[in-house]
Amino acid sequence: MSLPMNAAPRSRAQTLSELAADPPLDLIVVGGGATGLGVALDGAVRGLRVALLEAEDFAKGTSSRATKLVHGGVRYLAQGHIGLVREALRERATLLHNAPHLAQPLPFVMPSYAWWQTPFYGMGLALYELMAGRASLGATRWLGRARTQALLPGVNPQGLTGGVQYWDAQFDDARLALALARSAEAAGARVLNHCAVEGLRFTGGRVAGVVALDAETGQRLELRAPCVVNATGVWVDDLRARDGQQGPAPEPLVTVSQGVHLVVDREFLPADCALLVPRTADGRVLFAVPWLGKTILGTTDTPRPDRPLEPQPFESELDFILGEAGRYLARAPRRADVRSCWVGLRPLARPSGEGSGGTGGISREHHIERRESGLVSVTGGKWTTYRAMAEEVLEVCMDSGLLPARPGGRTRDWPLVGAQAGASLRQPQGLARYGSEAAQVQALPGADRWLAPDLSEAMVRFAARQEYARTVEDLLARRVRLLFLDARAALQVAEAVAAILREETGVDPQLEAFRTLAAGYCLSP
Repeated sequence: MSLPMNAAPRSRAQTLSELAADPPLDLIVVGGGATGLGVALDGAVRGLRVALLEAEDFAKGTSSRATKLVHGGVRYLAQGHIGLVREALRERATLLHNAPHLAQPLPFVMPSYAWWQTPFYGMGLALYELMAGRASLGATRWLGRARTQALLPGVNPQGLTGGVQYWDAQFDDARLALALARSAEAAGARVLNHCAVEGLRFTGGRVAGVVALDAETGQRLELRAPCVVNATGVWVDDLRARDGQQGPAPEPLVTVSQGVHLVVDREFLPADCALLVPRTADGRVLFAVPWLGKTILGTTDTPRPDRPLEPQPFESELDFILGEAGRYLARAPRRADVRSCWVGLRPLARPSGEGSGGTGGISREHHIERRESGLVSVTGGKWTTYRAMAEEVLEVCMDSGLLPARPGGRTRDWPLVGAQAGASLRQPQGLARYGSEAAQVQALPGADRWLAPDLSEAMVRFAARQEYARTVEDLLARRVRLLFLDARAALQVAEAVAAILREETGVDPQLEAFRTLAAGYCLSP
Protein backbone atom coordinates (compact mmCIF):
# COMPACT_ATOMS: atom_id res chain seq x y z
CA MET A 1 0.00 0.00 0.00
CA SER A 2 1.54 3.31 -1.06
CA LEU A 3 0.80 6.98 -0.69
CA PRO A 4 -1.19 8.86 -3.35
CA MET A 5 1.13 9.07 -6.33
CA ASN A 6 -0.33 12.02 -8.21
CA ALA A 7 0.04 14.66 -5.50
CA ALA A 8 1.46 17.97 -6.69
CA PRO A 9 4.99 18.62 -5.43
CA ARG A 10 5.88 21.51 -3.17
CA SER A 11 6.89 24.61 -5.05
CA ARG A 12 10.62 25.19 -5.20
CA ALA A 13 10.23 28.34 -3.13
CA GLN A 14 8.32 26.41 -0.48
CA THR A 15 10.99 23.70 -0.26
CA LEU A 16 13.73 26.32 0.02
CA SER A 17 11.81 28.18 2.70
CA GLU A 18 11.26 25.02 4.73
CA LEU A 19 14.92 24.02 4.50
CA ALA A 20 16.10 27.55 5.34
CA ALA A 21 14.15 27.29 8.60
CA ASP A 22 16.60 24.54 9.68
CA PRO A 23 13.95 21.86 10.20
CA PRO A 24 14.71 18.78 12.31
CA LEU A 25 15.98 16.07 9.98
CA ASP A 26 17.00 12.46 10.45
CA LEU A 27 18.76 11.99 7.13
CA ILE A 28 20.40 14.20 4.51
CA VAL A 29 21.16 12.57 1.17
CA VAL A 30 23.77 14.25 -1.02
CA GLY A 31 23.32 13.36 -4.68
CA GLY A 32 20.21 13.02 -6.82
CA GLY A 33 21.08 10.07 -9.01
CA ALA A 34 19.67 6.55 -8.85
CA THR A 35 21.28 5.61 -5.54
CA GLY A 36 20.61 8.85 -3.68
CA LEU A 37 17.00 9.03 -4.83
CA GLY A 38 16.48 5.41 -3.85
CA VAL A 39 17.84 6.14 -0.37
CA ALA A 40 15.61 9.21 -0.02
CA LEU A 41 12.50 7.29 -1.04
CA ASP A 42 13.25 4.35 1.25
CA GLY A 43 13.96 6.66 4.17
CA ALA A 44 10.78 8.65 3.64
CA VAL A 45 8.71 5.49 3.30
CA ARG A 46 10.09 4.34 6.67
CA GLY A 47 8.85 7.57 8.23
CA LEU A 48 12.22 9.29 8.53
CA ARG A 49 12.60 13.05 8.07
CA VAL A 50 14.62 13.25 4.85
CA ALA A 51 16.17 15.98 2.71
CA LEU A 52 17.94 15.31 -0.59
CA LEU A 53 20.14 17.90 -2.31
CA GLU A 54 21.40 17.63 -5.88
CA ALA A 55 24.01 20.06 -7.20
CA GLU A 56 22.79 19.94 -10.80
CA ASP A 57 19.56 18.26 -11.88
CA PHE A 58 18.21 14.88 -10.87
CA ALA A 59 20.07 12.23 -12.92
CA LYS A 60 22.27 14.87 -14.55
CA GLY A 61 25.28 12.54 -14.51
CA THR A 62 25.58 8.78 -14.80
CA SER A 63 21.93 8.07 -14.03
CA SER A 64 20.60 9.55 -17.30
CA ARG A 65 23.29 8.04 -19.51
CA ALA A 66 22.81 4.30 -19.10
CA THR A 67 22.29 1.90 -22.01
CA LYS A 68 18.61 1.93 -20.92
CA LEU A 69 18.68 -1.73 -19.88
CA VAL A 70 17.17 -3.28 -16.76
CA HIS A 71 19.08 -6.51 -16.66
CA GLY A 72 20.41 -9.28 -14.50
CA GLY A 73 23.76 -9.09 -16.24
CA VAL A 74 24.55 -11.82 -18.74
CA ARG A 75 28.17 -10.70 -18.71
CA TYR A 76 28.28 -10.88 -14.91
CA LEU A 77 27.09 -14.49 -15.10
CA ALA A 78 30.00 -15.30 -17.42
CA GLN A 79 32.35 -13.65 -14.90
CA GLY A 80 31.01 -15.85 -12.11
CA HIS A 81 29.18 -13.12 -10.14
CA ILE A 82 26.24 -15.40 -9.35
CA GLY A 83 25.01 -13.45 -6.33
CA LEU A 84 24.99 -10.19 -8.27
CA VAL A 85 22.97 -11.80 -11.07
CA ARG A 86 20.41 -13.31 -8.69
CA GLU A 87 19.89 -9.99 -6.91
CA ALA A 88 19.60 -8.10 -10.20
CA LEU A 89 17.02 -10.52 -11.58
CA ARG A 90 14.90 -10.10 -8.46
CA GLU A 91 15.20 -6.33 -8.65
CA ARG A 92 14.40 -6.36 -12.37
CA ALA A 93 11.00 -7.86 -11.52
CA THR A 94 10.46 -5.30 -8.75
CA LEU A 95 11.24 -2.38 -11.05
CA LEU A 96 8.90 -3.66 -13.75
CA HIS A 97 6.15 -3.92 -11.14
CA ASN A 98 6.71 -0.50 -9.56
CA ALA A 99 7.17 1.50 -12.79
CA PRO A 100 5.38 -0.26 -15.67
CA HIS A 101 5.02 3.04 -17.55
CA LEU A 102 8.80 3.49 -17.60
CA ALA A 103 10.15 -0.08 -17.84
CA GLN A 104 9.05 -2.92 -20.10
CA PRO A 105 10.34 -6.39 -21.07
CA LEU A 106 12.59 -6.43 -24.13
CA PRO A 107 13.66 -9.45 -26.21
CA PHE A 108 17.33 -9.73 -27.16
CA VAL A 109 18.88 -11.70 -29.99
CA MET A 110 22.51 -12.82 -30.12
CA PRO A 111 23.32 -13.53 -33.79
CA SER A 112 25.70 -16.43 -34.43
CA TYR A 113 28.41 -16.39 -37.07
CA ALA A 114 30.06 -19.68 -36.13
CA TRP A 115 28.51 -23.12 -35.68
CA TRP A 116 29.37 -23.34 -31.98
CA GLN A 117 28.00 -19.97 -30.89
CA THR A 118 24.30 -20.88 -30.77
CA PRO A 119 24.69 -23.90 -28.46
CA PHE A 120 27.42 -22.21 -26.40
CA TYR A 121 25.52 -19.02 -25.70
CA GLY A 122 22.18 -20.80 -25.70
CA MET A 123 23.13 -22.97 -22.74
CA GLY A 124 24.43 -20.00 -20.78
CA LEU A 125 21.29 -17.99 -21.46
CA ALA A 126 19.09 -20.93 -20.50
CA LEU A 127 20.85 -20.89 -17.12
CA TYR A 128 20.24 -17.13 -16.93
CA GLU A 129 16.52 -17.70 -17.50
CA LEU A 130 16.47 -20.54 -14.96
CA MET A 131 18.02 -18.27 -12.32
CA ALA A 132 15.16 -15.82 -12.80
CA GLY A 133 12.65 -18.46 -11.73
CA ARG A 134 9.11 -17.13 -11.60
CA ALA A 135 10.48 -13.69 -12.51
CA SER A 136 11.45 -14.97 -15.97
CA LEU A 137 10.23 -12.68 -18.74
CA GLY A 138 10.22 -15.29 -21.49
CA ALA A 139 11.77 -18.48 -22.74
CA THR A 140 15.27 -18.67 -24.19
CA ARG A 141 15.12 -20.00 -27.76
CA TRP A 142 17.70 -21.25 -30.20
CA LEU A 143 17.06 -19.73 -33.61
CA GLY A 144 17.80 -20.76 -37.15
CA ARG A 145 19.17 -18.39 -39.73
CA ALA A 146 15.80 -17.40 -41.20
CA ARG A 147 14.20 -16.74 -37.81
CA THR A 148 17.18 -14.66 -36.70
CA GLN A 149 16.84 -12.49 -39.80
CA ALA A 150 13.10 -12.16 -39.23
CA LEU A 151 13.63 -10.93 -35.66
CA LEU A 152 16.59 -8.73 -36.60
CA PRO A 153 15.86 -7.15 -39.97
CA GLY A 154 18.96 -5.18 -40.76
CA VAL A 155 21.40 -7.73 -39.32
CA ASN A 156 24.36 -8.60 -41.54
CA PRO A 157 23.38 -11.85 -43.32
CA GLN A 158 26.90 -12.69 -44.50
CA GLY A 159 28.06 -15.75 -42.58
CA LEU A 160 25.00 -15.74 -40.30
CA THR A 161 24.20 -19.25 -39.01
CA GLY A 162 21.46 -18.58 -36.45
CA GLY A 163 21.09 -17.00 -33.06
CA VAL A 164 19.70 -17.12 -29.54
CA GLN A 165 16.76 -15.13 -28.20
CA TYR A 166 16.44 -14.28 -24.52
CA TRP A 167 14.61 -11.66 -22.42
CA ASP A 168 15.62 -8.74 -20.26
CA ALA A 169 14.04 -5.28 -19.97
CA GLN A 170 14.61 -1.64 -20.80
CA PHE A 171 13.60 1.66 -19.22
CA ASP A 172 13.81 5.43 -19.38
CA ASP A 173 16.54 6.13 -16.84
CA ALA A 174 16.12 9.89 -16.37
CA ARG A 175 12.35 9.65 -16.04
CA LEU A 176 12.69 6.83 -13.54
CA ALA A 177 14.95 9.11 -11.49
CA LEU A 178 12.32 11.82 -11.73
CA ALA A 179 9.62 9.38 -10.60
CA LEU A 180 11.77 8.47 -7.60
CA ALA A 181 12.23 12.14 -6.67
CA ARG A 182 8.52 12.84 -6.91
CA SER A 183 7.62 9.64 -5.07
CA ALA A 184 10.07 10.48 -2.28
CA GLU A 185 8.50 13.91 -1.95
CA ALA A 186 5.01 12.41 -1.93
CA ALA A 187 6.19 10.19 0.93
CA GLY A 188 7.37 13.22 2.92
CA ALA A 189 10.94 13.91 1.81
CA ARG A 190 12.15 17.35 0.77
CA VAL A 191 14.04 17.16 -2.52
CA LEU A 192 15.87 20.02 -4.22
CA ASN A 193 17.82 20.13 -7.46
CA HIS A 194 20.32 22.83 -8.44
CA CYS A 195 21.48 23.09 -4.83
CA ALA A 196 25.10 22.09 -4.22
CA VAL A 197 26.48 20.79 -0.93
CA GLU A 198 29.69 22.76 -0.33
CA GLY A 199 30.76 21.21 2.94
CA LEU A 200 29.86 19.19 6.01
CA ARG A 201 28.91 20.38 9.49
CA PHE A 202 30.44 18.77 12.57
CA THR A 203 29.68 18.42 16.25
CA GLY A 204 32.40 16.91 18.40
CA GLY A 205 34.23 15.56 15.39
CA ARG A 206 31.11 13.84 14.05
CA VAL A 207 29.26 14.74 10.86
CA ALA A 208 26.12 16.59 11.91
CA GLY A 209 24.79 18.12 8.70
CA VAL A 210 25.73 19.99 5.54
CA VAL A 211 26.23 23.49 4.17
CA ALA A 212 24.68 24.04 0.75
CA LEU A 213 24.26 26.81 -1.81
CA ASP A 214 21.18 27.15 -4.00
CA ALA A 215 22.32 27.96 -7.53
CA GLU A 216 19.12 29.73 -8.53
CA THR A 217 18.71 32.16 -5.62
CA GLY A 218 22.19 32.25 -4.10
CA GLN A 219 20.65 31.30 -0.76
CA ARG A 220 22.90 29.43 1.68
CA LEU A 221 21.45 26.55 3.67
CA GLU A 222 22.83 25.10 6.88
CA LEU A 223 21.08 21.83 7.62
CA ARG A 224 21.45 19.52 10.59
CA ALA A 225 20.95 15.75 10.71
CA PRO A 226 22.68 12.91 12.57
CA CYS A 227 23.04 10.93 9.34
CA VAL A 228 24.50 12.15 6.04
CA VAL A 229 24.68 9.76 3.08
CA ASN A 230 27.15 10.58 0.31
CA ALA A 231 25.65 9.25 -2.93
CA THR A 232 27.46 11.51 -5.38
CA GLY A 233 28.49 8.84 -7.86
CA VAL A 234 31.81 9.41 -9.58
CA TRP A 235 32.41 12.40 -7.27
CA VAL A 236 31.96 10.39 -4.05
CA ASP A 237 35.60 10.86 -3.05
CA ASP A 238 35.32 14.66 -3.21
CA LEU A 239 32.89 14.77 -0.30
CA ARG A 240 34.81 12.08 1.58
CA ALA A 241 37.87 14.34 1.45
CA ARG A 242 35.93 17.02 3.36
CA ASP A 243 34.88 14.92 6.32
CA GLY A 244 37.31 16.66 8.68
CA GLN A 245 39.32 13.69 9.86
CA GLN A 246 42.97 14.32 10.61
CA GLY A 247 45.71 12.57 8.70
CA PRO A 248 46.19 11.74 5.03
CA ALA A 249 43.35 11.88 2.54
CA PRO A 250 41.32 8.67 2.41
CA GLU A 251 42.08 6.10 -0.25
CA PRO A 252 39.68 6.52 -3.19
CA LEU A 253 36.53 4.42 -3.13
CA VAL A 254 35.79 4.75 -6.81
CA THR A 255 37.37 3.98 -10.14
CA VAL A 256 35.76 5.75 -13.09
CA SER A 257 35.19 4.45 -16.58
CA GLN A 258 33.14 5.91 -19.39
CA GLY A 259 30.64 4.37 -21.76
CA VAL A 260 29.92 6.01 -25.11
CA HIS A 261 26.56 5.67 -26.85
CA LEU A 262 25.65 6.65 -30.41
CA VAL A 263 22.05 7.10 -31.53
CA VAL A 264 21.06 6.40 -35.12
CA ASP A 265 17.76 6.12 -36.94
CA ARG A 266 15.67 2.99 -36.50
CA GLU A 267 16.19 2.13 -40.18
CA PHE A 268 19.60 0.70 -39.31
CA LEU A 269 17.91 -1.98 -37.19
CA PRO A 270 14.13 -1.84 -37.76
CA ALA A 271 13.44 -4.42 -35.08
CA ASP A 272 11.59 -4.74 -31.80
CA CYS A 273 14.46 -6.86 -30.45
CA ALA A 274 17.82 -5.66 -29.22
CA LEU A 275 20.96 -7.04 -30.81
CA LEU A 276 23.75 -8.19 -28.50
CA VAL A 277 27.23 -9.26 -29.50
CA PRO A 278 28.76 -10.68 -26.31
CA ARG A 279 32.31 -10.68 -27.59
CA THR A 280 33.58 -8.53 -30.42
CA ALA A 281 36.90 -9.03 -32.18
CA ASP A 282 38.76 -7.29 -29.34
CA GLY A 283 36.73 -8.91 -26.55
CA ARG A 284 34.27 -6.10 -25.87
CA VAL A 285 30.45 -6.11 -25.89
CA LEU A 286 28.26 -4.43 -28.52
CA PHE A 287 24.59 -3.50 -28.13
CA ALA A 288 22.11 -2.20 -30.69
CA VAL A 289 19.01 -1.34 -28.68
CA PRO A 290 15.69 0.04 -29.97
CA TRP A 291 14.64 3.00 -27.81
CA LEU A 292 11.97 5.65 -28.32
CA GLY A 293 11.94 5.25 -32.09
CA LYS A 294 15.73 5.28 -32.51
CA THR A 295 18.55 2.76 -32.10
CA ILE A 296 21.26 3.07 -29.45
CA LEU A 297 24.69 1.68 -30.36
CA GLY A 298 27.25 1.06 -27.65
CA THR A 299 29.05 0.86 -25.48
CA THR A 300 32.66 1.27 -24.34
CA ASP A 301 34.47 0.81 -21.03
CA THR A 302 37.37 3.27 -20.98
CA PRO A 303 39.16 4.53 -17.83
CA ARG A 304 38.32 8.19 -17.19
CA PRO A 305 40.08 9.39 -14.02
CA ASP A 306 39.43 13.12 -14.69
CA ARG A 307 35.63 12.73 -14.14
CA PRO A 308 34.31 15.67 -16.22
CA LEU A 309 30.71 16.73 -15.74
CA GLU A 310 30.15 16.55 -19.50
CA PRO A 311 32.52 13.86 -20.80
CA GLN A 312 33.29 13.62 -24.50
CA PRO A 313 34.08 10.45 -26.44
CA PHE A 314 37.57 9.54 -27.52
CA GLU A 315 38.04 9.04 -31.26
CA SER A 316 39.04 5.44 -30.61
CA GLU A 317 35.67 4.82 -28.95
CA LEU A 318 33.76 6.26 -31.89
CA ASP A 319 35.82 4.16 -34.28
CA PHE A 320 35.12 1.03 -32.22
CA ILE A 321 31.35 1.47 -32.06
CA LEU A 322 30.92 2.47 -35.70
CA GLY A 323 33.35 -0.20 -36.88
CA GLU A 324 31.77 -3.04 -34.92
CA ALA A 325 28.24 -1.90 -35.78
CA GLY A 326 29.29 -1.99 -39.42
CA ARG A 327 30.33 -5.62 -39.03
CA TYR A 328 27.00 -6.76 -37.60
CA LEU A 329 24.53 -4.51 -39.43
CA ALA A 330 23.78 -4.86 -43.13
CA ARG A 331 24.03 -1.09 -43.50
CA ALA A 332 27.09 0.32 -41.78
CA PRO A 333 26.41 3.58 -39.90
CA ARG A 334 28.74 6.52 -40.48
CA ARG A 335 29.50 9.56 -38.36
CA ALA A 336 27.04 11.60 -40.43
CA ASP A 337 24.28 9.17 -39.45
CA VAL A 338 24.69 9.78 -35.71
CA ARG A 339 21.78 11.80 -34.31
CA SER A 340 23.23 12.13 -30.82
CA CYS A 341 26.36 11.04 -29.00
CA TRP A 342 26.39 10.87 -25.21
CA VAL A 343 28.79 9.56 -22.63
CA GLY A 344 28.13 8.19 -19.16
CA LEU A 345 30.69 7.85 -16.38
CA ARG A 346 30.52 4.68 -14.26
CA PRO A 347 31.39 4.89 -10.54
CA LEU A 348 32.96 1.47 -10.08
CA ALA A 349 33.78 0.29 -6.58
CA ARG A 350 37.58 0.44 -6.58
CA PRO A 351 39.17 -2.99 -6.06
CA SER A 352 41.97 -3.17 -3.50
CA GLY A 353 45.44 -3.02 -4.98
CA GLU A 354 44.14 -1.69 -8.26
CA GLY A 355 46.78 -0.96 -10.84
CA SER A 356 46.56 0.94 -14.08
CA GLY A 357 44.74 -1.74 -16.07
CA GLY A 358 41.37 -1.55 -17.76
CA THR A 359 37.99 -1.27 -16.08
CA GLY A 360 36.04 -3.89 -18.00
CA GLY A 361 36.75 -6.62 -15.47
CA ILE A 362 35.86 -4.59 -12.37
CA SER A 363 32.79 -5.94 -10.60
CA ARG A 364 29.58 -3.89 -10.76
CA GLU A 365 28.85 -4.71 -7.13
CA HIS A 366 28.40 -1.78 -4.78
CA HIS A 367 30.34 -0.76 -1.69
CA ILE A 368 29.13 1.04 1.43
CA GLU A 369 31.58 2.79 3.76
CA ARG A 370 30.93 4.30 7.19
CA ARG A 371 33.80 6.47 8.41
CA GLU A 372 34.64 7.27 12.02
CA SER A 373 33.09 10.70 11.53
CA GLY A 374 29.78 9.01 10.74
CA LEU A 375 29.77 9.93 7.05
CA VAL A 376 28.23 7.09 5.02
CA SER A 377 29.29 6.80 1.38
CA VAL A 378 27.99 4.41 -1.26
CA THR A 379 29.39 3.71 -4.70
CA GLY A 380 29.31 1.10 -7.44
CA GLY A 381 26.24 -0.87 -8.36
CA LYS A 382 23.90 -0.22 -11.26
CA TRP A 383 20.42 1.11 -11.99
CA THR A 384 18.75 -2.29 -11.85
CA THR A 385 19.68 -2.80 -8.20
CA TYR A 386 19.18 0.78 -6.96
CA ARG A 387 16.34 -0.22 -4.60
CA ALA A 388 18.24 -3.04 -2.92
CA MET A 389 21.30 -0.79 -2.58
CA ALA A 390 19.22 1.92 -0.93
CA GLU A 391 17.72 -0.57 1.49
CA GLU A 392 21.19 -1.82 2.44
CA VAL A 393 22.49 1.73 2.95
CA LEU A 394 19.70 2.46 5.42
CA GLU A 395 20.31 -0.80 7.25
CA VAL A 396 23.98 0.16 7.66
CA CYS A 397 22.94 3.57 9.00
CA MET A 398 20.52 2.00 11.48
CA ASP A 399 22.94 -0.71 12.59
CA SER A 400 25.52 2.04 13.24
CA GLY A 401 23.11 4.03 15.41
CA LEU A 402 22.98 6.94 12.96
CA LEU A 403 19.27 6.44 12.34
CA PRO A 404 16.46 5.09 14.50
CA ALA A 405 15.55 1.50 13.71
CA ARG A 406 12.61 1.27 11.31
CA PRO A 407 11.42 -1.83 9.42
CA GLY A 408 12.35 -1.94 5.74
CA GLY A 409 11.20 -3.79 2.66
CA ARG A 410 8.19 -1.61 1.89
CA THR A 411 9.65 -0.27 -1.37
CA ARG A 412 9.45 -3.76 -2.91
CA ASP A 413 5.79 -3.01 -3.55
CA TRP A 414 5.66 0.76 -3.85
CA PRO A 415 4.35 1.93 -7.24
CA LEU A 416 6.05 5.13 -8.31
CA VAL A 417 4.43 8.32 -9.56
CA GLY A 418 2.50 7.60 -12.75
CA ALA A 419 2.17 3.86 -12.07
CA GLN A 420 -1.37 3.83 -10.70
CA ALA A 421 -3.53 0.92 -11.80
CA GLY A 422 -5.25 1.38 -15.12
CA ALA A 423 -2.61 3.65 -16.66
CA SER A 424 -2.53 3.22 -20.41
CA LEU A 425 0.88 2.36 -21.81
CA ARG A 426 -0.26 2.96 -25.41
CA GLN A 427 -0.76 6.69 -25.32
CA PRO A 428 -0.02 8.62 -28.53
CA GLN A 429 2.71 11.18 -29.14
CA GLY A 430 5.00 10.51 -26.18
CA LEU A 431 2.28 10.48 -23.52
CA ALA A 432 3.05 6.92 -22.41
CA ARG A 433 5.97 8.26 -20.36
CA TYR A 434 3.46 9.94 -18.03
CA GLY A 435 1.52 6.78 -17.21
CA SER A 436 -1.55 7.61 -15.12
CA GLU A 437 -0.72 11.33 -15.29
CA ALA A 438 -1.20 11.57 -19.07
CA ALA A 439 -4.65 13.11 -18.68
CA GLN A 440 -3.20 15.82 -16.43
CA VAL A 441 -0.70 16.71 -19.13
CA GLN A 442 -3.40 16.86 -21.78
CA ALA A 443 -5.50 19.17 -19.62
CA LEU A 444 -2.84 21.90 -19.65
CA PRO A 445 -2.66 24.79 -22.14
CA GLY A 446 -0.85 23.86 -25.34
CA ALA A 447 -1.76 20.17 -25.42
CA ASP A 448 -2.41 20.44 -29.17
CA ARG A 449 0.62 22.60 -29.96
CA TRP A 450 3.48 20.30 -30.92
CA LEU A 451 6.97 21.79 -30.76
CA ALA A 452 8.56 18.55 -32.00
CA PRO A 453 7.50 14.92 -32.31
CA ASP A 454 6.63 13.69 -28.80
CA LEU A 455 6.96 17.20 -27.32
CA SER A 456 4.01 19.52 -26.79
CA GLU A 457 3.76 22.90 -25.12
CA ALA A 458 1.68 21.21 -22.40
CA MET A 459 4.56 18.82 -21.65
CA VAL A 460 6.87 21.77 -21.07
CA ARG A 461 4.36 23.35 -18.71
CA PHE A 462 3.86 20.06 -16.85
CA ALA A 463 7.63 19.67 -16.46
CA ALA A 464 7.90 23.14 -14.95
CA ARG A 465 4.90 22.76 -12.63
CA GLN A 466 5.20 19.13 -11.57
CA GLU A 467 8.66 17.81 -12.49
CA TYR A 468 11.18 20.33 -11.10
CA ALA A 469 12.37 21.49 -14.56
CA ARG A 470 14.15 24.84 -14.33
CA THR A 471 16.32 25.00 -17.46
CA VAL A 472 16.14 24.10 -21.12
CA GLU A 473 18.62 21.32 -20.42
CA ASP A 474 16.47 19.90 -17.62
CA LEU A 475 13.58 19.72 -20.05
CA LEU A 476 15.16 18.56 -23.29
CA ALA A 477 17.70 16.19 -21.74
CA ARG A 478 15.78 14.55 -18.91
CA ARG A 479 12.01 15.38 -18.87
CA VAL A 480 11.72 14.50 -22.53
CA ARG A 481 14.74 12.82 -24.07
CA LEU A 482 15.14 14.82 -27.27
CA LEU A 483 18.77 15.81 -26.63
CA PHE A 484 19.67 12.13 -26.28
CA LEU A 485 17.67 11.13 -29.36
CA ASP A 486 18.46 13.93 -31.83
CA ALA A 487 20.70 16.75 -30.64
CA ARG A 488 20.13 18.95 -33.69
CA ALA A 489 16.36 18.64 -33.32
CA ALA A 490 16.76 19.65 -29.68
CA LEU A 491 18.68 22.75 -30.73
CA GLN A 492 15.94 23.71 -33.17
CA VAL A 493 13.23 23.63 -30.51
CA ALA A 494 15.28 25.08 -27.64
CA GLU A 495 14.21 28.71 -28.07
CA ALA A 496 10.50 27.84 -27.98
CA VAL A 497 11.04 25.69 -24.89
CA ALA A 498 12.97 28.49 -23.19
CA ALA A 499 10.12 30.95 -23.72
CA ILE A 500 7.57 28.62 -22.11
CA LEU A 501 9.86 27.80 -19.20
CA ARG A 502 10.55 31.48 -18.56
CA GLU A 503 6.81 32.14 -18.50
CA GLU A 504 6.21 29.26 -16.08
CA THR A 505 9.14 29.72 -13.68
CA GLY A 506 10.07 33.38 -13.95
CA VAL A 507 13.78 32.50 -14.01
CA ASP A 508 16.46 32.37 -16.68
CA PRO A 509 16.12 29.00 -18.49
CA GLN A 510 19.80 29.16 -19.56
CA LEU A 511 19.21 28.88 -23.30
CA GLU A 512 22.74 29.78 -24.38
CA ALA A 513 24.25 27.29 -21.96
CA PHE A 514 22.05 24.61 -23.49
CA ARG A 515 23.13 25.50 -27.02
CA THR A 516 26.76 25.10 -26.01
CA LEU A 517 26.02 21.80 -24.30
CA ALA A 518 23.97 20.37 -27.16
CA ALA A 519 26.71 21.13 -29.67
CA GLY A 520 28.82 18.55 -27.83
CA TYR A 521 26.20 15.88 -28.51
CA CYS A 522 26.52 16.44 -32.27
CA LEU A 523 29.28 14.59 -34.12
CA SER A 524 31.08 16.39 -36.90
CA PRO A 525 30.89 14.43 -40.18
